[in-house]
Amino acid sequence: MSAELVCFNPGCPERFPIDAVLYECPRCGRLLEARYDFAPLKPAALTAMWDGRLLSREPLDVSGVWRFRDLLPFLGDTKHIVTLQEGNTPLLDAPGAAAYARLDHIQFKHQGYNPSASFKDNGMTAGIAQARALGMKRVACVSTGNTSASMAAYAAAGGLQAVIFLPYGKIAYGKLAQALEYGALTIQVEANFDQILALVRRLAEELGIYLLNSINPFRIEGQKTIAIEMLDQRGWQVPDWLVLPGGNLGNVSALGKGLRELKEVGVIDRLPKLAVVQAAGAAPFFHLFQSGTGGAIQNVENPETLATAIRIGAPVSWEKALREVQSSGGVVESVTEQEIADAKAIIGRSGIGCEPASAASLAGARKLCSRGVIAEDADVVGVLTGHLLKDPDYVYRYHTGRIETPGGDRLTSTLGNQPVVMPNDPGKIAEFLLTRA
Repeated sequence: MSAELVCFNPGCPERFPIDAVLYECPRCGRLLEARYDFAPLKPAALTAMWDGRLLSREPLDVSGVWRFRDLLPFLGDTKHIVTLQEGNTPLLDAPGAAAYARLDHIQFKHQGYNPSASFKDNGMTAGIAQARALGMKRVACVSTGNTSASMAAYAAAGGLQAVIFLPYGKIAYGKLAQALEYGALTIQVEANFDQILALVRRLAEELGIYLLNSINPFRIEGQKTIAIEMLDQRGWQVPDWLVLPGGNLGNVSALGKGLRELKEVGVIDRLPKLAVVQAAGAAPFFHLFQSGTGGAIQNVENPETLATAIRIGAPVSWEKALREVQSSGGVVESVTEQEIADAKAIIGRSGIGCEPASAASLAGARKLCSRGVIAEDADVVGVLTGHLLKDPDYVYRYHTGRIETPGGDRLTSTLGNQPVVMPNDPGKIAEFLLTRA
C-alpha cells in the first residue's frame, strides 16, 4: 500500500517519502501528515480480520494499536515495532456521571488503562517504531508529564536513549516519577512548555535527535487507533458526540483522522461531532473557535491550569484540530478550574477515576448539555486521557479542602471526602460508624 508524507496546507503541493525525517513542510512551514491509498481495503474483510486477531497470541495482534495496523501501514518492516500491549482500554458506562452532566447516558473511553497510564502510549508505540526504522539512537520530547512518561517507557523497551525536557516545577510528581524510573535523561528548564518546545526543536535538528512530540506525524498515526478501537467496541455504531480535552490538540487531530479514514474505507457511514474542551486558563483554541474569524490562533503567553496535561498556550496542532472539529460539525468549549475539579470528583464517585485534564470531558459535556448544544438523549462518549494516580496530590488537596488555582484562589471542595482521625477506641469508632450508616 502506498504511503507518503503530505503537507497539511491544501494549497501546498509538497509530498515527501514516508521515511523523511520531517515534522513540518520545508516550503510553507505547515505540519505534515501520513496519507495512504486505502482503495484496496474492503470494509467487511477488514473488520473480520480485526476480529480474527482477537484470538491471536502474536504480540502485534495483542496490541490495541497494531491490531489495526492495516490503517497505519507506514512501516516497511514490523520488526521495528516496540509494543507493551498498549491500547485495549475499556469503554465504561458511568450513570452517575451522566446524571451530573444531565445526559441520559455517557460512556468513557479510559486511556488511563494504558501501560504508562495515559493515551500517549497509543502514539508512542508508533513514533518509537518509526525512530527505530530510521536508525535513530536518541529520542526527545517536551512534556508536562504524560508524553515524558510514555516516551521514556517505550524508548527503554526499544533500546533508545530518551531525553526529556520539562517545565521546571510545572509537572505532577506522579508523571515525573515515571520518567525517572524508566531511565530517561531528564532536563528541567525554567520556561513554559511552549518556550521549551521552540528550543528543543532547534536542538533536535542540530544534534540528530528524533522528536516525539505531537508534531511528529507518526505519533498521530498511533493515537488515531483510540477512535478505531472505541468504535470496534461499540460494534461500529457511531456516537452522536465524542468529547475530549484539548491541550496541544494532537489527540483531537489524531482521533479526527482515524474517524475520517474509517469513513473513507467504508467501515462507518458518518462522523460523530467532536467537542473539544479546554481549561479556561489555557484556552487559545476555544477563543479562536468563538471568534469565527478563520484567522490564526492567538497564543496564551502564560497558560495556567491545575490540569497540567492541558496547560499549553501555543498548541502546534491547532490547524489540524480545527479541520477535524469543523468537518464533524463540532464545537469547542472552555471550563473553569472549579468545573474540572468537581467533574473529576464525580468521575471518581462513578468508580472510575482520572487525571484532572480528563475531567474536562465531563465538565464540558455538562456545560454543553446545559446550553442545549448536546441533547439530553444524545449518544455521548467522553475520552479520559490519564489515570487517577497521575496526580495524586491534586486528589488529596481537593478532598481535604486545600486546593487552590494557580492564581492562589481557593477552590470549593464541593464533593470533598475528608479522611477522619479517630482514637484507638472501638466504642467511639462503632458510634461514629452508626452515625454514617
